[in-house]
Amino acid sequence: MSLSDHPRAYGTAALTVAFAAGILVTLGFKDLYPEVEGRYQRMRKRGLSSSKAAAGGGAESATGSRRRRSSIFFGPVQLEDHEESEAEEAAAAAALLANRTAGIVDGIEGCIGNTPLVQIRSLSEATGRIILAKAEFLNGAGGSPKDRVALNMIQVAETEGLLAPNQGDTIYEGTVGSTGISIAALARARGYRAHICMPDDQSAEKSDLLHHLGATVERVPVAPITSPNHFVNLARTRAREHTASTDTASRGFFADQFESPANFQAHVATTGPEIFRQTDGKIDAFVAGAGTGGTIAGVAKYLKEDQKLTKMRVVLADPQGSGLYNKVRHGVMYASTEREGTRRRTQVDTIVEGIGINRITENFEAGRALVDDAVRVTDEQACRMARWLVEHDGIFVGSSSSVNCVAAVVTALSLPPGSRVVTVLCDSGTRHLSKFWKQVGAMGLEENGNDTAQDQSGEEDMLRALGLPKTLSQR
Repeated sequence: MSLSDHPRAYGTAALTVAFAAGILVTLGFKDLYPEVEGRYQRMRKRGLSSSKAAAGGGAESATGSRRRRSSIFFGPVQLEDHEESEAEEAAAAAALLANRTAGIVDGIEGCIGNTPLVQIRSLSEATGRIILAKAEFLNGAGGSPKDRVALNMIQVAETEGLLAPNQGDTIYEGTVGSTGISIAALARARGYRAHICMPDDQSAEKSDLLHHLGATVERVPVAPITSPNHFVNLARTRAREHTASTDTASRGFFADQFESPANFQAHVATTGPEIFRQTDGKIDAFVAGAGTGGTIAGVAKYLKEDQKLTKMRVVLADPQGSGLYNKVRHGVMYASTEREGTRRRTQVDTIVEGIGINRITENFEAGRALVDDAVRVTDEQACRMARWLVEHDGIFVGSSSSVNCVAAVVTALSLPPGSRVVTVLCDSGTRHLSKFWKQVGAMGLEENGNDTAQDQSGEEDMLRALGLPKTLSQR
């Protein structure tokens, strides 16, 4: 008699087949879905480890979280209690979420660091050396290498209990612009206020940007560092006054970028390792200016001391009016513009902002012994370089970056052909429109037919266009 003669028997057989198929599909489910497969394998490995431990340590406790029983068809089955199963599922879910969000950074702080290392084609072709520039203006908080410094100073202060977010605490700093901009952006992001003291001869767009970032901006007359009204000393005083005030329980924190070790340590921990990785450690010279001195000191310490690149030359790029050039070359802090009756201003006699100083900071001192040489760059040379980079490479940067690039060219020509020189592009030219770039325009460098706008690819042509001595090409 066939099953078709007995509908009831036929239905029972169909259900049996369906049930068996369901079991097989369930067992194969892990192969169809990778996420479930991964979790299955992790659970399986934990089960095997547990069984080995049990075999070596005697009978499993009756209160243990795992028990084993036999199955006729599929062998041993590992059982887990409900609480551990929930914990594992939560961990697996968290891991899956992390994978899905790979590439997403946490807050504006995540946009700091890992900036590109750019080969400047025109300078490389003209010199016959490879000139590379760390594009620090692409840092995502304040658009300069000071993003690294500001973040590290804030994090160290939080660790030491000097700052607590969302309590009204205020970060005070004396700055010519870039550090203040980085602090202002990060202060808002991390639950603080910012109060910035800066000289009144800095470009107006910097203080405007600080204002739009929510910082309190106090522009003060230029004064010597020995004066209590110097912008750095005033910021320190404002922080003390805030903390001592009985009107609020919040605190004032003086960041102290010039002397805080968190400054150069930020470059030891991030900028130096990035440059080493991006060049595979093949660097013949590193060139940078110094304001606080943190960048050149931190990068030099990492490359020369930590990575043992002892043959690499570290060269200071110094603007006119700064005393660091003579300090490095001759051991004496002196600039010709400091002679009595010749000084036009009381800080540094140059239109260049951000680098150049007439005292030794703790940050510069941290790496001064590692600096091999110095190149002095005039305002005219810096202006010519800024225009050259726009015309030949489409790179629009500020005054300190231009000084760095002039010094990089001079350094490159002192090395054998094919050598690698690394420098720093600090910030965008948009912060220097009303002062530095205004001077570029006043020199006639932006007019059609100017020297730097012509097709000049040879070394001598480049030297002439940049206002550098032709004797460099004889080295």
